Amino acid sequence: MATTEHLRLEEAGTVFTDPSAYAHEERFHQATTLLRRESPVHWVEQPGYRPFWALTRHADVMEVERDNHRFLSAPRPLLATEVAEQLAIEKGEVLRTLIHMDEPDHKAYRAVAATWFQPNSLRRLEERMQELAVRFVDHMAELGTECDFARDVAVHYPLYVILSLLGLPESDFERMLMLTQQLFGGDDPELRRSTDLEEQFTVLLDFFNYFTELTAARRANPTEDLASALANARIDGEYLPDMDLASYYVIIATAGHDTTSSTIAGGLHALLRHPDELARLQGDPTLLTTAVEEMIRWVTPVKEFMRTASEDTVVGGTPIAAGQSLYLAYLSANRDEAVFDDPFRFDAGRQPNKHLAFGFGPHFCLGAQLARLETRALFAELLPRLEHIELAGPPASSATVFVGGLKTLPIRYAIHPR
Repeated sequence: MATTEHLRLEEAGTVFTDPSAYAHEERFHQATTLLRRESPVHWVEQPGYRPFWALTRHADVMEVERDNHRFLSAPRPLLATEVAEQLAIEKGEVLRTLIHMDEPDHKAYRAVAATWFQPNSLRRLEERMQELAVRFVDHMAELGTECDFARDVAVHYPLYVILSLLGLPESDFERMLMLTQQLFGGDDPELRRSTDLEEQFTVLLDFFNYFTELTAARRANPTEDLASALANARIDGEYLPDMDLASYYVIIATAGHDTTSSTIAGGLHALLRHPDELARLQGDPTLLTTAVEEMIRWVTPVKEFMRTASEDTVVGGTPIAAGQSLYLAYLSANRDEAVFDDPFRFDAGRQPNKHLAFGFGPHFCLGAQLARLETRALFAELLPRLEHIELAGPPASSATVFVGGLKTLPIRYAIHPR
């Protein structure tokens, strides 16, 4: 007969395959706190999914992230249902981003855009970020004393930044937003295009058609933007294959803003839930750099990646067989009591803050520095102008097993004119 403790652990393991779990923060954290303590390398078997080991401790996630030879992204870089995996096989490889790649392709493809996300290159975007931060805080003022911060500000501001870097016209921004929400919102009834998986795959087709036209235009008439750099990039003397190139555009245009919008909305929500920290930050703007890191840790917009063991090995004292999958639970690792002092307290001045929200090692997020700069620029504009702010209703988070955060954050506020 199964013990009560075994049943509790088995139930805790269900949060990783339940899209609603990330939308119910307390339930998720209760489950993963138990797993970190009792079963940090936990075998998960759930109907509809191939089994996997869930890693919930910071140290174990770090170990796997460091070693991209022992732990591979292919063939299972993300958690998906067996039906979705089979459909992807039948349709052929429909998306091949840096997330999906191992060496030597990963290193070669990462180098194509890497210089665009280095600090020296991003400085040319700072003026645009500040201009957009002013624009969206002014927009809050124009809306009066209430808005939905997630929908009216947080989803749009980073979208404008990343698509400006790509060089897309503003007339296409809303289309990119809709497609991004449909791509990442496949588990959320309010965001997904359809409950039918075949129909959900058409989102990628829409992206690819758009970027195929963009590639042709940038090759015919090169410009000084990232889209042109991608379109004209060569590896071993050859243009990137069409599918790889379209995938590159997709990951930059989507992850490049959706994750940051989640951080910005979730960061403000964290400050509203911790009013002393909001007052502390407003009173000492020099804390903004550490506060941004804490927002990123707190929200952890990318919930998971998967790795596959290339050989028999051991992680966290648990034997892992070659070919078995490992689920990297980033949000759990970022609440690990062994690493973070009082991890469930939002601390605007937290130092050190060794969060794993951007991953670690060879797959460390290409756009990490851009995300930090964007978030800092918006809060640097918003916080000094706030006379008052409070929740105007209950927030709601997206249902997801991959990327997500708040989809609504109703607030009531008063803002100083600039």
